Amino acid sequence: MMNMQAQTQSQSRSGSSNQLLVPQANAALQQMKFEVAQELGIQIPQDGYYGFMATRDTGTLGGNITRRLVQMAEQQLSGNQFSR
Repeated sequence: MMNMQAQTQSQSRSGSSNQLLVPQANAALQQMKFEVAQELGIQIPQDGYYGFMATRDTGTLGGNITRRLVQMAEQQLSGNQFSR
């Protein structure tokens, strides 16, 4: 139990514990984050620490990114023809 606690504390200090399933997508996701933040008028911290951002802003940013990713997936799926 102590190892799990130490790991959780370490992750919270270093930022997100999320890992990308496709690491090559990192640059595109970062670009999308900055584009969405700019569209919404949200300032992203230069040092990468989001702890001082308002929860409302981080939630709005994440929600809009998710919405955009789902829309992209739907468009990609609707263009694919599945044959049996």
